[in-house]
Amino acid sequence: MRAVAFDLDGTLIDSRHDLASAVNLARSDLGFEPLAIDSIVAMIGEGARNLVRKALGGAPEPDLLEAALARFLVHYDTECTRCTRAFPGIDAMLSGLERLAPHVRLAIVTNKPEAFSRKIVDALGWRGRFDPLVGGDTLGVRKPDPAGLREVARRHDLTPDEILFVGDSGIDAATAAAAGARFVFVEWGFAREEERRELAGHSHVRDPHEILDFLD
Repeated sequence: MRAVAFDLDGTLIDSRHDLASAVNLARSDLGFEPLAIDSIVAMIGEGARNLVRKALGGAPEPDLLEAALARFLVHYDTECTRCTRAFPGIDAMLSGLERLAPHVRLAIVTNKPEAFSRKIVDALGWRGRFDPLVGGDTLGVRKPDPAGLREVARRHDLTPDEILFVGDSGIDAATAAAAGARFVFVEWGFAREEERRELAGHSHVRDPHEILDFLD
């Protein structure tokens, strides 16, 4: 493995409270009651538009969806660094990986919009750690499209099978498979129980430090 690419939400960061807050503020703006945080967490993973669509019941009228998405983006810009934190052990794991540089590169491939992703990365003191940082709007396609992992390979003159992709969802597993990268599932993320069962056959880790073992 010559590069480790990470999903962001549910993998590196616990962003549940800020995402739920922005969703519920947007719903309130439009006259809807708040949703439980666990319900919102189950909707995370396919980008902002799909999160808002699901939070409106899955099939909202186009005008309502656009209005809710606009409100969500305004609120999330304010909320996105309020409570979001790295999961325990992530900073130590990243430091361990950085000691392997320049032989191992670090990247992020997420469906979160790039501007929010960078804002969070900067707030956590991670600026400059990840090259590239590919957001859900960076390349015009989102995971499970493999373009983000292919961009990691292109940036560092690698083949996809030299990349380890670390994520917490079936979307991440499908992205790695489509790109030809290796995948490892993190058990501390946002995956639902049925999704965890579906991913049981993949390599998995219970603690961030175990990710270092894949590079030994």
